[in-house]
Amino acid sequence: MKRLLLIPLLLTACGTSGTIDGVKTYAYEGGDHQEGRIAYKETHPVGGPHNAQWQNCGVYTQDLYPEYAVHSLEHGAVWVTYRPDLKPSEVQALQAALDGRTHTLLSPRRDQTAPIVMTAWNAQLELEQASDARVSAFVQKYEQASTAPEAGASCSGAYRETQ
Repeated sequence: MKRLLLIPLLLTACGTSGTIDGVKTYAYEGGDHQEGRIAYKETHPVGGPHNAQWQNCGVYTQDLYPEYAVHSLEHGAVWVTYRPDLKPSEVQALQAALDGRTHTLLSPRRDQTAPIVMTAWNAQLELEQASDARVSAFVQKYEQASTAPEAGASCSGAYRETQ
């Protein structure tokens, strides 16, 4: 019975061509390492120049420096951020959805308007709730995907600080 209920949810989250409804895409190339703060075109960067170190994947309770997180995106990570006022039960649901994944980041982000933003290299999705079926669909599609310039590269052993 549950299996029959999951199929319509997955089809609702994905378009007929394998796309996920609501995902915005971009066209950044990888490999541009820069020091210091970087002014990104998007408020929540989806690619472009970044620090030579990547952000260690994992769960954080404070904002991350985008310069490091973008490098993790280049390595095939999915960066899930949430507004600091998101209900704790929603944050716990996001943690559960990412549990056991090697290439994901979860952190609050003060300067976003949507409650939840999911970002991969050149792809971004804004969501209202952690229970949205597109959370798992986005992670399944973009974590370690060939759309990342350096998919398969490490997401540990580098930068682990927060703002």
